[in-house]
Formats: sequence, structure tokens, C-alpha cells
Amino acid sequence: MAAVFPCCVACCGDGGAGHAPLKEMPTVQLDTQHMGTDVVIVKSGRRICGTGACLANAPLHQNKSYFEFKIQSTGVWGIGVATQKVNLNQVPLGRDSHSLVLRHDGSIYHNNEEKNRLPANSLPQEGDIVGVTYDHVELNLYLNGKNMHCPASGIRGTVFPIVYVDDSAIIDSQFSDFYHTPPEGFEKIMFEQQIF
Repeated sequence: MAAVFPCCVACCGDGGAGHAPLKEMPTVQLDTQHMGTDVVIVKSGRRICGTGACLANAPLHQNKSYFEFKIQSTGVWGIGVATQKVNLNQVPLGRDSHSLVLRHDGSIYHNNEEKNRLPANSLPQEGDIVGVTYDHVELNLYLNGKNMHCPASGIRGTVFPIVYVDDSAIIDSQFSDFYHTPPEGFEKIMFEQQIF
């Protein structure tokens, strides 16, 4: 046994010749390369404040994705999915074909059309967790783990999670280690190389 250990250290333990270091998988977070000019991203790419929108750094390639947002401070805000063609300086989103979002007033907008609305008395408040599922057809919303039964669809192309804020709103994104268990069949966002 003692002879085996030096061999392991010599072959792969010291990073010497022939050693290929493992590539660390990237973390899904808000993307400072794709945010509005008056947006501030803090807390290791998890918190958004200021005015404008920010995309996540990973597209939704897998069949069924789940992610969450926590309302830290109310104001004007929206969450959902968008393509990279969305105007990140224009709030509220949902005015064109490049975004599908839940707005702070409970309406879900895409292409300047209200696609659905949260049930009465179900507006997210400070401290609430809004879960989002997306399966390349339909976006569904969960409030503190409860299905709101208000699906919306219509967006086409490669989409990313998106969040926007204005009027003192502060939102935290959660792309793993969720507050609530994802619905059956849905999972955290994976980078394309993690899927295969």
C-alpha cells in the first residue's frame, strides 16, 4: 500500500507533465456583460438593483428549467425569460417579442399583450420567492412553492432568465440551492456542456 501512494503522487498528484487539470464548471448568475447601463449587480452576481434589466449568463437549453427570484425590496420589477435581442434599458419588459415576463402588478406580458395574470390576492410581496419553470413552450410561476396556475407562452428562439428593476426594487436570483423544491421533472439551469 505504501508503494502505491508515491506512484499516485508522481503520476497525477503534483500537476506534473501529463496532468490535465479539471475544468471548473461555470456558475449560473446574472451576466454583467448583458445588463442595462443603470443596473447594479452585487452579491456574486445574484442581486440586481438600480434601473434596467439583466440576463443570466446561461441560456435555457435543457427541456425543463427551474429558477427562483426573491423579492428583497418592492418597487417596479419583472422576471421571466428573454432573448439577447431584448432592450435591457427599457422597463417594463414584455413590450416586444423578445421578452415574456411577470410584472410586479401580477400581469404576465409578451409582445405588449397581457398573456395571463396571477390569481387575485397573490401578488408577490417583500420576502416572497417566485419560482419560474420553462419548458421551451410554456412559462409557469410559483409563489413560495405554490403553483399559481397561470401559464404563458409565445416567445421564440434561445431564451435566458431575465430580471428587471426600477423604483427602488431589489431582487435576488437563485439558480441553484433553491428555497423550494422544483416541480417534478424540472431542474436547475445547466450550461450546454453539462447536458451532454
